[in-house]
Amino acid sequence: MTPVVIAKSVALFILAGLLEIGGGYLVWLWLREGRAFLLGALGGLVLFLYGVVPPLQPAHFGRAYAAYGGIFVALSIVWGWWIDGKAPDRADLVGAAICLIGVAVIMYWPRT
Repeated sequence: MTPVVIAKSVALFILAGLLEIGGGYLVWLWLREGRAFLLGALGGLVLFLYGVVPPLQPAHFGRAYAAYGGIFVALSIVWGWWIDGKAPDRADLVGAAICLIGVAVIMYWPRT
């Protein structure tokens, strides 16, 4: 993969993660925090938009979704810290780093 393809792939992973976590968070606010139904409905729409992004990845379904899992883990830790105010501990950070290493191997390891 060229650096441009890798950069586009990483950007798509981040976009997908923000859409999935953001949509899920809106549904969470509706169901768990008793917020307005419209937040939940908006969350559902955002989750639908999330579903459109992963197919744009250059890898096949299994590889793209497996790697996305690692991105999701790391972005969830960041979201919880910045949006929900719950600082990650050392284990959270080490676990997220391991997941990101897995993403790099799964998606960007040179193949012949």
